Amino acid sequence: MNILLVDDDYYVIAALQKKIDWKLLNIETVFTANNVAQAREIIETHSVQILISDIEMPQGSGLELLAWVRENNYSIQTILLTNYADFNYAQKAIELQSFEYFLKPIEFDKLMLIIQKAVIRSKEQQSNEKAIQEGYFWQKNQAKNLEHFWRKLVSSSTSFPIKPADITHAIEEQNLSYQMNDIIQPLLFNLFPYNGSMGKKEKDLYDFALLNILYELFRQSYFSVESILEYKDYNWIAILKWNQAPDSLVLEEICSSFIQKANPYLKCDVCCNIGLYGKLNDIGDILKKLIHMDEEITKSRNQTFLVETYLMQIKTAYIPPDLAHLEELLNHNNLAAFLEEVTQYMKQMQTQRTLDTSILSLFRLDIVQLVYSFLKMKGIQAHKLYTGKTNDHLLLHSLASIEDMEEYLKYLVNTAMKYRDFTAQPKSIVEEIKQYIHAHYGDDLTRNDLAEIVYLNPDYLARLFKKETGVSLGSYVIKVRITAAKYLLETTHTSVYTIANKVGYSNYSYFSKLFKQEVGLPPNEYKKEQQPSLIVTKGS
Repeated sequence: MNILLVDDDYYVIAALQKKIDWKLLNIETVFTANNVAQAREIIETHSVQILISDIEMPQGSGLELLAWVRENNYSIQTILLTNYADFNYAQKAIELQSFEYFLKPIEFDKLMLIIQKAVIRSKEQQSNEKAIQEGYFWQKNQAKNLEHFWRKLVSSSTSFPIKPADITHAIEEQNLSYQMNDIIQPLLFNLFPYNGSMGKKEKDLYDFALLNILYELFRQSYFSVESILEYKDYNWIAILKWNQAPDSLVLEEICSSFIQKANPYLKCDVCCNIGLYGKLNDIGDILKKLIHMDEEITKSRNQTFLVETYLMQIKTAYIPPDLAHLEELLNHNNLAAFLEEVTQYMKQMQTQRTLDTSILSLFRLDIVQLVYSFLKMKGIQAHKLYTGKTNDHLLLHSLASIEDMEEYLKYLVNTAMKYRDFTAQPKSIVEEIKQYIHAHYGDDLTRNDLAEIVYLNPDYLARLFKKETGVSLGSYVIKVRITAAKYLLETTHTSVYTIANKVGYSNYSYFSKLFKQEVGLPPNEYKKEQQPSLIVTKGS
């Protein structure tokens, strides 16, 4: 415990230091100051619990010092000294919550009693502040313990339901107040942000806003929210503990409100999944069934699904749509009707509660094979056409919901139709191939390499090129390369061997043979004729 004495009168300071038994009062250090500025500096740099200050000082009053102490939230018990029994001074001292207002001349016995009371008050204040701080940290630590407890239960239940003995051990380990017969009910939320992936900063803000909305909506007297945690990207689980008989209608209403708020405030679509309720003893099995339903069902966005209803559904075999009719729509370029048919099929299957991710996966396979077959008939290599980040992203998320599958199928069919239209214009394809050959004549230009550029079957491309140009693809490549070689032989001093490599022929003899067939002269002789002033040696 430390004290600060402030007075512009040196003799007052000296008298206080000598005549007060500070050890008896458990005061360890006595600091002194002759003005307000010195006092502030000491308070800022040292721990001070009690302040005794004169009011009337030439460089700032004790009341001003006390006001500064209060403004800066220092926990200091203050005793003010004055020569005048001025009511205004006393009133101001009370307003500033001074511990005592003491008139000079100083009666040291009485002042000791006042300081003793100030010491007791200071210790009480320190004890209260410590309790508040410990309570804050306890609550903060307890929240972390709860999240750790529930995260462990959720992660353990994704593969095998956690055993009751393990739950009991976890409760004891985290020092939680749960009973094994507490009634618990989990909910799972799937979020579909409109703008796709986010950076860490944006995701943190998004999560903060999400938790605010969820905790506000689930602030009910019927139950307490034990924890809300993200168990995988954009998939959150809320754990409720009921204080009365569970009521699914209450949860459905809250989920409906959440869906309405998520669209405008979080800029996302939502699916709510309501798990079964039961005793904490059975939470492993309850969580397992909720997570299993979430993985199996085909969702429609902005709807609520119940595990109770899901468990009553009867599994059925996959019945494909009318694939012959869909193929006919593709062949007639009726894209709108095709997409409408596949969407209606999915929604009908979902209405009949016969659509889950396994069936949706078989349906996707049928449609992909249908489109690939359609493209193959057009000579288009579908496996080359559907590559890249867009295809990978849409394919990866296509089973997440009906809306995601619609988006993927729309991309699949639109891409097919656009490229079918492109290949229906042979001149465009041939022109693209020509431009590529002219720009890359020095590269390895096989028929397969060129076919990959326009996603066409090599045989189909070769027939198309010959039909449009009257020249085979291989002959055209030779023609472009020899033309380039002639230009280099006419305009540069580069050796014939180097020129052969530059135009795509590593075999000099083969290049020389082709050159003579096209031009009528070997490349060496052609170079002599075009540049007679050069002395050409063998192989140059």
